[in-house]
Amino acid sequence: MARIAVIGAGMGAMAAAARLAVAGHRVTVYERTAAYGGSVGGFERDGFGFDTGPGVLHVPAVYRDLFVKTGKEPLEACVELVQPEHDALHVFADGRRALLPNASRGGVVAALDGAFGAGAGARWADFLGRAGETWARTRRPLLEEPLPADPAPLGRDPYPALRRRRLLRGARQAATLAEVGAWELGVPGLAALLDGYALAYGLDPRTAPASASVLPYLEQTFGTWYVRGGLRRLARAVYERCVARGVEFVFGAEVAAVVEKDGAAAGVELADGTSAAADAVVAGVAPDALPAAPGPGGAAGADPVAPGRFTVLLALRGGRPAGTAHRTVVHAPSAVEEAAAVFGGSPAERPTVTVLRPDDPAVRPDAEHEAVTVAAVVAPHGPVDWTDPGLRARYADTLVAAAADAVPGLAERTLWREVRTPAETERETGARGGGVPAPALAGAGGRLLRPANSARPRGFYRAGGWSHPGGGLPHAGMSGALVAGLVVEGPGFRGSQ
Repeated sequence: MARIAVIGAGMGAMAAAARLAVAGHRVTVYERTAAYGGSVGGFERDGFGFDTGPGVLHVPAVYRDLFVKTGKEPLEACVELVQPEHDALHVFADGRRALLPNASRGGVVAALDGAFGAGAGARWADFLGRAGETWARTRRPLLEEPLPADPAPLGRDPYPALRRRRLLRGARQAATLAEVGAWELGVPGLAALLDGYALAYGLDPRTAPASASVLPYLEQTFGTWYVRGGLRRLARAVYERCVARGVEFVFGAEVAAVVEKDGAAAGVELADGTSAAADAVVAGVAPDALPAAPGPGGAAGADPVAPGRFTVLLALRGGRPAGTAHRTVVHAPSAVEEAAAVFGGSPAERPTVTVLRPDDPAVRPDAEHEAVTVAAVVAPHGPVDWTDPGLRARYADTLVAAAADAVPGLAERTLWREVRTPAETERETGARGGGVPAPALAGAGGRLLRPANSARPRGFYRAGGWSHPGGGLPHAGMSGALVAGLVVEGPGFRGSQ
């Protein structure tokens, strides 16, 4: 039985901790805040409840596997998973609307034909077919296996882009997601839909590789899910599973450094000057949250100053109308202008906003009120001073005005609102600028790969969104499985079979 020190109580770190405890190791988690869950947080006031991190869950099989492997109670015995009827209502700048059903390829085709004319749905379906090929080529090396010592093959884009011959000029082939939208989809609304997926994950569609096509493929193939009471309950369920398996949590314990001895990780040093010995150390925090951490030992990650999230939590008078979509995406007039602002370090004048309106009595005081979350991807704290009260208020007004296309009478219905920005994310998670990591992607010369789970010195590992295979709830859970496999089986571990 080895002693394992885990830094941080985020979802990837807890997923690793639970699996390592089941394998017979003595696991202690050191969390600098007073809460578990990392970016999967919540806010409650006056009977209203909100997710302050992700509000929907994709690929729940990752957490089903975690619960199967760590105890007798399945995931559904610990949280109530709900699959909304619709994936999302998309509202476009020209006034068109497309209500896309959840996990129904044929239903999506019909909805897009209705919004953009006959043939639009078939174009999207053909694109998803190519995205499916990309998924088949990258699923195992990007999600189920440790990052190889030589990740160069993953730097090549596996998306089977169409070759378009042009008169008197060479064939044209899309290399970025924006080019896929412009050259292969050919319908402005479909291109806006595709760009919106990239922006939602904190990716610039102008530079994101064509392999980012797997993101809409995953959502529309495996569906969108919600946890009754909010995603915070999933974090609580993972925490409780860790405790049930004997994992010890020490809250209010900030780790200042990883102790190294004879070329191997030998424990952690806390900010109060105390230390704890360990046979292996798992860091489940952003690199900037652990200044004295060893080098990553793997592929270089993307720019550490990733975009963040600006969120407005709205307590509304008046009930949620029947048939309301759980999620609505109100697209910006220009994805190019929005991306230029977000990735150029300034607030977008008119951002794409995501509106979450869960049909959930657990997050509202009664049927005569509604809890609504409005969010947008924004430039990180630093380039933008998100602590500026005036800017926070003005930008919250901008998001609420955009969301009015999804929630009629929104301003008049508002009882109160709570604003959260990348400044809060930075303070709570330690991530520089309050950035939110994007999933790892093949292509782009390896620019969007994350640092390997096994790092230097020997016995030091990384879990969570800032490591392989990148950000997002499913990816965090996968990172925990990879780290546990590497600790238990050693460097020869090659992932699940």
